[in-house]
This record gives sequence, structure tokens and C-alpha cells, in this order.
Amino acid sequence: MNSKHKKGRRAFIKKAGITTIAGVSVANFPGTKVYANQDMPEDDPSLNTMTLRKNIKLQMQEDVKRALKKPSEERKWGMAIDLRKCIACNACTIACIAENILPPGVVYRPVLKKEIGTFPNVSRKNTPKPCMQCEKPLCIQVCPVHATFLRPDGIVEIDYNQCIGCRYCMTACPYEHRVFDFGLYYTENTPQQQEYEKRPSFEYGKEWERDKNKSPIGNTRKCTFCVHRLEEGLLPACVTTCIGGANYFGDLNDSKSQIIKVVGKSNVTVLKEEFGTEPKVFYLQ
Repeated sequence: MNSKHKKGRRAFIKKAGITTIAGVSVANFPGTKVYANQDMPEDDPSLNTMTLRKNIKLQMQEDVKRALKKPSEERKWGMAIDLRKCIACNACTIACIAENILPPGVVYRPVLKKEIGTFPNVSRKNTPKPCMQCEKPLCIQVCPVHATFLRPDGIVEIDYNQCIGCRYCMTACPYEHRVFDFGLYYTENTPQQQEYEKRPSFEYGKEWERDKNKSPIGNTRKCTFCVHRLEEGLLPACVTTCIGGANYFGDLNDSKSQIIKVVGKSNVTVLKEEFGTEPKVFYLQ
């Protein structure tokens, strides 16, 4: 392409004002407005205005990166789940298992399914249930060796090397979220145990080899909000894979974050509020 054609192409692009949003290229015609999902007005009075949604997941990832610029004690990670959007596809469950290389019996992101009503007038309520990352966690109070603790950023962590596997925390958790790692493998009793099951996991930003004589085998385990991803500026695996866009995540101490715009709504609840644990996982009904 000669220089004349190059200049002509650049001039055309500049004049057209091509804008790329969430992987879609659109001409920035006069009057075009771009909104983040939560800022989208319910009714735009201008019929001549093109209105575009900026991908909410990209917005939340920007929120995570902004939060990481602050000291850990100044951020507070939280999650919100819109139950109206959850279709119980279990994409979040599978993504979590793959991301954290979870063995049989260890599930961090179950989706509870409940049928409501009497046939033929029935509906189904789907409730994804990660760790609530409580502000006042009961699991911490009962641990005899202080193996579980509340991080400055609001995540409840388990020190696998300190945990003795007594399972008191499993009994204390009102959400029945914690599970025990018995050291099982999916392919253990098959002709050949597969190497992919022996890969190390990177929970809490540390490398954990899969060995029957090492942690986290013999320990209690739970959802970590994929903190190893967060510290790299990425969203938790369950959030990125939700096909219905039911998950919101971010810093509860950031007034500009997308999650703050969600948890302030009137239809937001938490599970088992009567226990006084102050969960940092919220539900939109």
C-alpha cells in the first residue's frame, strides 16, 4: 500500500470515529452514548441516540486492578449473585474445579436447586453458594490451632500447614460450605491414574503439590475467591465463566466499583442473616 492510500485510510478512520467496545466495532455517529451496565438508564428519551453497553466483566476487572493499587487493608473483596439470572448451568462449579484442581468430594461452588410450588405450577430456585467470606466468621472462633483467619482484604484463609484436620470449622459454618480433602483422585481406580490430577494448585498464592503426605490433603478446604487470580488482576473463575452474567465482584470499599452499585439495591439479601456473621456474598432476588 502506497503512502497516499495509507493517509487516506487513516483519515477515513479518524473521521468515522471507530470505537471498539466489548469486542464489537461500531461507528461513533453523532449522539452515540456508551454506558457501563449498571449506569444504563432504564429509558433513554432520545430515539436518535445509539446506546451501548460496555461489557460488565471488563468493567469489574478494571475495578479489581484499581483495588490492587491500594494497601490490602483498604480493600474489601465482595461478591453479589443475581438469582434471577442463574440458570443452574453449573459453569461456575466446573470452572472452579478446573481452576483449583479440586479432587473428588471437594466442591467450592455448588449450585443448590430447589423446586417451588405444586405441579403443574412449579418453578425452580437456583442458589450458587461459595464461601460467604464472613466479616465475623464462626469458623475462626472454633479452630483450636488458629489455622483459619480473616485477611485484611476480607477473605477468610486457611493455613493448610497449620490445619490439623479436626473439622470443627466444618461443624461451626452455618452455610455448610467447608469440605474435607481425603486425598482422593478421580482416576485412582482406573487402569492408569492421570497426571493432570497430580498438578499443583495455587490457592492463596502458594504452590501446593498433590501428595498424600502433604497439605492440603487431610485438611478442610473452601472457596478462596480465587485470590491467586485476584492478585494478578483477574476476576474469580466463577465470575468469568458465568454465561448468564449473574455474578458481580469487586472492592466493597470502592464507591466507583460495579459491585457497590449492585449491593445498594433494595432487593439484596444475605443468607442466614440471623447468625450475625455479616457475609460478604450478597444475593439479588
